[in-house]
Amino acid sequence: MNRIELDDLDLRLLAQLQQDASLSNLGLAERVHASAPTCLRRVKRLLEAGLIERHIAVLSPERLAQSLGHGLTAIIEVSLDRQDAQSLASFEALAVAEAWVQQCYRLSPGPDFCLVVHTPDMPGYLALTQRLFTAQANVRNVRAFFATRRAKFGAALPLPVTAAGV
Repeated sequence: MNRIELDDLDLRLLAQLQQDASLSNLGLAERVHASAPTCLRRVKRLLEAGLIERHIAVLSPERLAQSLGHGLTAIIEVSLDRQDAQSLASFEALAVAEAWVQQCYRLSPGPDFCLVVHTPDMPGYLALTQRLFTAQANVRNVRAFFATRRAKFGAALPLPVTAAGV
């Protein structure tokens, strides 16, 4: 993978897109003080370079709960019996294939994985644990922590402060 050089305009574009990816090209250009064609060309280059993985909508669990009921969020530490490359890859593939697993991290040292899961309720959580941990003979230990309140949630990566301060 080739390294892409980022200048001040690239950083301003990335910062704005992390805040609101729904901006029109014209709106984005206005916010970063660039022409619309330059903005379009730069964003296309950032997409092609893989710096922007995808555009998504972040849902409000509190508002969604008004329609669907409150869900259950758990942060789960998973330790495997065997940590060879195949065993780690096998569990990782199993975890990321689950729709209720929102995030999956390999860790070192400590547990082998940390999962962030969101299920509709405790029966949904128990069904998920059956599929991921009970049926998986290589799982040695599982520790789950249940969220009682979400104080902060974000996906934005910190970027260097730009000269324009946008």
